[in-house]
Amino acid sequence: MKPLFALALACTALAAQQPRTIHSAGNPILADGSYYSADPAPVVVGNTLYILAGRDEAPPDVNDFIMNEWQIFATDDVASGTWRHYPGILRPDTLFAWAAPGHAYAGQIIQGPDKRFYLYAPVQQANSKNRDPFAIGVAVADSPLGPWKDAHPGGPIISQSVPEVNNIQNIDPTQFVDDDGRVYIYWGTFGQLRGMELAPDMVTPRGPEVPITGLTGFFEAPWFFKRNGTYYMIYAGNQAGPNSPCTPAVYHACIAYGTSPSPLGPWTWRGVILDPVSSTTSHPGAIEFKGKWYLVYHTADAAGGGHFRRSVAIDALQWDDSVAPARILKVKPTRAPQPPAPPTRNIAPRAHAGASNEPIPLQYWINALNDGIVRANPLPPDMWCTWTPHNPATQWAQYEWDQPIQLNGARIYFWADHPAGADEGVAPPAFWKLEYWNGQQWLPVPHPSPYTADLDRFNEVRFDTVTTSRLRATFTASGSNGHNAAVAVQEWEALAPDPHP
Repeated sequence: MKPLFALALACTALAAQQPRTIHSAGNPILADGSYYSADPAPVVVGNTLYILAGRDEAPPDVNDFIMNEWQIFATDDVASGTWRHYPGILRPDTLFAWAAPGHAYAGQIIQGPDKRFYLYAPVQQANSKNRDPFAIGVAVADSPLGPWKDAHPGGPIISQSVPEVNNIQNIDPTQFVDDDGRVYIYWGTFGQLRGMELAPDMVTPRGPEVPITGLTGFFEAPWFFKRNGTYYMIYAGNQAGPNSPCTPAVYHACIAYGTSPSPLGPWTWRGVILDPVSSTTSHPGAIEFKGKWYLVYHTADAAGGGHFRRSVAIDALQWDDSVAPARILKVKPTRAPQPPAPPTRNIAPRAHAGASNEPIPLQYWINALNDGIVRANPLPPDMWCTWTPHNPATQWAQYEWDQPIQLNGARIYFWADHPAGADEGVAPPAFWKLEYWNGQQWLPVPHPSPYTADLDRFNEVRFDTVTTSRLRATFTASGSNGHNAAVAVQEWEALAPDPHP
């Protein structure tokens, strides 16, 4: 063993013995933004529930998965809210001598037939000759807390060149040891799922890679388990569309599931068990612990959180055993109690948003208009946008309230990737205006202040107070000679004369 590698393993073992205690008031488990966590994988050992997770380290304005290490949360009682947090227990390049630093993606710990624990970890292979360097390695330990050592020192057990040649990205492994001791592994992403049987040594392939079908909308993050003789696969799906049971926006994911009568399929899609969360990605793990079932997943709900600053959550998972196979009921996400929101003039969150370009292009999301979030570096579903290959000259967005309300202002936060006046891409509008519905027709808001379309700030328009149930913003796109840029809005606030709780 290399001296530095041995020292790293010793430090890892020491860190695992010095946890800090977290007293969690609810989801996310660690909500203060001090240490983000993603891709949770639960495992039960005796009276303890462990959750392996990666660490998100991206700065707030960086849209990239910067993940250099794994961590573990542990509890003896989920309801107590008391967790032991083992930060920074492992890094890819200290776990596997053949791995490159970084990319500590979604791994899973499972107990093997020999009662030892096996960690399946997707990492990037150093000096890989494959088109995609991601590969799956296996480490072994006598405890989920380690110390860990490479169970297959010769290299990964799965890559684009071993045990078979494939052209997928080999990440997100999930494993299962059946009642008869046979071992199975599934893995994959970007709509490609593979399955394979392993030998009892937990590393040697025992059968060919099997492409998996039947799981509608599969995107990534499979989680494989068995209950009452039926095999279940829950996963992140992105079957997108205005009437999709999964998600309206292709960047978001739901958690769906399927069942099978045998370990390697055939699989049958059964439904959605978790709607899209606050992060674009969603990553599940299901586990029974002390007679209750739980779903672990991640969100962007911690302080300072975001799509690349995620945090682990856990909620009850319920079953309907009146049908066969038993049905997983939709999980109801919970949050830690939040302080009362300060009074605000913005009553847009109470409105239903609509637009002239419905159905909205799948990369955007109409609900982003009034979700109260403005990001420094947004992704497409963080905004409403009018982009098409042939942008029309005008488009509109609209709010509708259940009851008439009073308004005397509005604020809009535009986003663009082209400058004002551009005739392509997304640019600030050449002009925009506000109208209100008087019960019979649309009328201009009375005596508006000047309309502006600046970037990186809210553009506020004040007007005389109106009573209405609808407010519309109409945008005239920039452009020339019949070619127009699109318009994008991150947030649109509708302002009442007085603050409301």
